[in-house]
Amino acid sequence: MKKDQALIDRLAEEARKGRISRRNFMHYSLAAGLTASSATGLWTTTAMAQPKPGGVFRLGAHDGNTSDTHDPGTYLSFSVIQLAHTYRAYLTLIEPDGSNGPDVATEWSATPDAKEWTFKLNERATFHSGGKVTANDVIASMNHHRGEDSTSAAKALLKDVEDIVDNGDNSVTFKLGSSNADLPWLMTDYHLPICPANADGSLNWQSGDGCGPYKLVEAEFGVGFRLVRHEDWHLEGAYFDEIVIQVLNDPNARQTALVTGDVDAITQLELKTLALLQRNPQIAIDNVPSAAAITMPMFCDTAPFDNVDVRNALKLSIDRQEIIDKIAFGTATMGNDFHHSPAMPYWPDDLEQTPYDPDQAKALLKKAGAEGLSVDLSVADSVFSGAVDLCVLYAEHAKAAGININVIREPNDGYYSDVWLKKPWCAVQWGARPTPDVMYSLAYKDDAAWNESRWQNARFNELLRTAKAELDDAKRAEMYREMAILAKDDGGTVIPMFPNFVYARRSNVMHGEQLAASWQMDGARACSRWWFG
Repeated sequence: MKKDQALIDRLAEEARKGRISRRNFMHYSLAAGLTASSATGLWTTTAMAQPKPGGVFRLGAHDGNTSDTHDPGTYLSFSVIQLAHTYRAYLTLIEPDGSNGPDVATEWSATPDAKEWTFKLNERATFHSGGKVTANDVIASMNHHRGEDSTSAAKALLKDVEDIVDNGDNSVTFKLGSSNADLPWLMTDYHLPICPANADGSLNWQSGDGCGPYKLVEAEFGVGFRLVRHEDWHLEGAYFDEIVIQVLNDPNARQTALVTGDVDAITQLELKTLALLQRNPQIAIDNVPSAAAITMPMFCDTAPFDNVDVRNALKLSIDRQEIIDKIAFGTATMGNDFHHSPAMPYWPDDLEQTPYDPDQAKALLKKAGAEGLSVDLSVADSVFSGAVDLCVLYAEHAKAAGININVIREPNDGYYSDVWLKKPWCAVQWGARPTPDVMYSLAYKDDAAWNESRWQNARFNELLRTAKAELDDAKRAEMYREMAILAKDDGGTVIPMFPNFVYARRSNVMHGEQLAASWQMDGARACSRWWFG
């Protein structure tokens, strides 16, 4: 086949600027006359060029609140999650390919029953204030979330931990009351960064000290942050000299800042303008399927949601396909009212999809004595791109079932502190969790601080405890399947979709071939993984 050199040159330029996926690059390179090996080599020397250090990376981030703090037990908003992965570090991390990789811990191992896990610490890990990261710091960082007096959102994740021991050889051992095959994955939870310990064993989180890739030098929660490279960081990356994170809750303001060049990248695009931005040669779009979820939790202990027929009527009153088509513009996977996505292991792919069936919803409401149901649904623009529009469209769907959904547009600032977990029904965006156990332990377990629907189901909780300890994958998968059925048929959460992470950058901002699907912006690690081309 004759080579089309003009096309090859154009493909190389698109790859260099990060504006084409590897799959499309390979497809068009073969069409242009290159062999598979030549195309692979060209991709490696263009899109995967050696990262270049230097420059100030300016990020426009959504979902920032003046009520945010440095206390990792209170981390909630996305701008703080992004910040946390920039100035603090964790025992383990999620790699771009979705695997569990090393961070402050270089390696880990378990006893055969998975009741004891030992983590060896990186000798090079240091805090920004100069001290070496020690076993005492790790123990204090974990104990901050444990105990009867803890108010941390991660308390439920560590409930099975009975003790954490300093082994005297720069390693720590977690001793559990019951087996937990997922403990190394739990260590990636954004609430569990390693902070310095005080002399009394408590945690010094107030100073904003960390052992992550960048040192925090200016911080105004809800407004913005400035950081500089931590020269003694223990991992690869941190190519930028300086990071500036600007909180831009308004999606129009974020996108305007990107188009005008006032920032180099932004989180969470306004999807209705996606097609327009894709035509801009100065902008590169990243569209990453994920296990993030849009949830609408109902308080199961509060009327009218304390009636399972009412809950299921509301689940039957939403047209999920139209939501994906008109709100997500196709950048999502359909939800089925259990918080387990195809991007997670143990996915039960044989469960029947909850349909849009207003007639069946009417029958359930009649059975519940709740005909003519009228309910309030709270939402804010900052929850996700198109959140208010989604709720308004859902309200239109529900009219066919005789349901009046009154959509209440709440303020962006303080939404997660003043609305979520406070009001009986609201819309929420959850970041991706690596395994169903992590997700269910955080948001569905009977005593979880973030049990957002206040759902109590004895069988579900029994299965959750059993599955956590089960080392046989087939048996574990069957337990998660039953849990999914229970959440779908009895739970208090409507899940319309699992949205892709769709964000954007200037075309001179480069990244690796794969992007982590755990959080927006490459698992919230764009600041340390990306570089200027």
